Amino acid sequence: MGCFGVRINSQSERRIDRSQVSAFRLARHHLADHKQVDLVTICRDVGGVQAQVMSSAQMALWARMHGVTRAEIHAALWKDRSLVKTSCMRSTLHLLPADDLPIYISALKRSRLHQMRRVMMKYGAVTPAAADAVMEAAVKALRAGPMTRRELTAHILSLGFARGKAKKWFELGWWGVVRQAIVEGHICYGPDRGQEVTFIRVDQWLPKQKKVAEAEAKQILLRRYLRTYGPATPQDFARWTGMTMEEVRAVWTALSEELAEVFVGDKEAAILREDLKKLRDQKPGKPLLRLLPNFDSYLLGHVAKDHLVADDFYSRVYRKAGWISPVVLLDGRVIGTWSHARGSKGLTFEVKLFQKLNGAIRGQIEEEAASLGKFLDAPWKIKMTR
Repeated sequence: MGCFGVRINSQSERRIDRSQVSAFRLARHHLADHKQVDLVTICRDVGGVQAQVMSSAQMALWARMHGVTRAEIHAALWKDRSLVKTSCMRSTLHLLPADDLPIYISALKRSRLHQMRRVMMKYGAVTPAAADAVMEAAVKALRAGPMTRRELTAHILSLGFARGKAKKWFELGWWGVVRQAIVEGHICYGPDRGQEVTFIRVDQWLPKQKKVAEAEAKQILLRRYLRTYGPATPQDFARWTGMTMEEVRAVWTALSEELAEVFVGDKEAAILREDLKKLRDQKPGKPLLRLLPNFDSYLLGHVAKDHLVADDFYSRVYRKAGWISPVVLLDGRVIGTWSHARGSKGLTFEVKLFQKLNGAIRGQIEEEAASLGKFLDAPWKIKMTR
């Protein structure tokens, strides 16, 4: 048995073509077709939709479900509450299925609390006891209903739990007084109030949550990750989740009998054994083009990015300060970036291509832009440059 899972005979028998990997991942990300699946299924299958920028999260859902409307996404979050907005992997905001929240909280809590407390002590001199007191006060304050970050911060700091440097940390940190309560799953994001976000208690906002043991939650998360992002390595899973390598090695070992080793190029990686035949059976189809928004989950699943974008164009996609550009994706590989601006006459899409394209592919870009213009409810025009 290797470090990735159960070996499958010789290396040649374990070799998988990159085009097969791309086709497999595109299908699992709901990018291979636009069959009408529901929003919860999409968010579950891709391991959450990153929502640092809410408009990008909406477009990520559109990219996988062209018939969806922004009103339906709004309803799923704030009326039906089938989706929940919270911080999870890599301490970034995501849209998750509401009934999956306990899985993410339990799987990620250990590493996130460790990281949070280390940062608190380094920059804010916040003791664990003070952090616990602030969390309890925040949960108690929200008993009366949702509050904005500004309101909650002012209330908590008025109670005197934090002083000096600690007070500054809670005052200036974006998630300051709510961070630990979010990490432990006591609160989540509520409906916006004007331009401000609100926070709300999970036990008042969502149906009763079923607890999931930490080890089980980590195994569920690894299986889901590999179903969509596989083949992948332990380092990939650590980067995607934000877990420590010690945690990742433990859960990887626990599932080793469910994993199969494959080679993609000269790199060894793992896939769920139940998905191996599906991966091997992938065959090239007609060219598949998609427009993906900033921070799309398809671009975030692995440490190395050479399967996605050529080195010459890497910095145009993965930019400074963690910013990830909207991209033009052809058969799972980035061939350009795009942007859009809204003016008095509607939307203008600007596409900057990395290579020359034939008329058929350019036509697919225009079809995607037309669908996105409909989703954004605006007339549009497009400009493409090499």
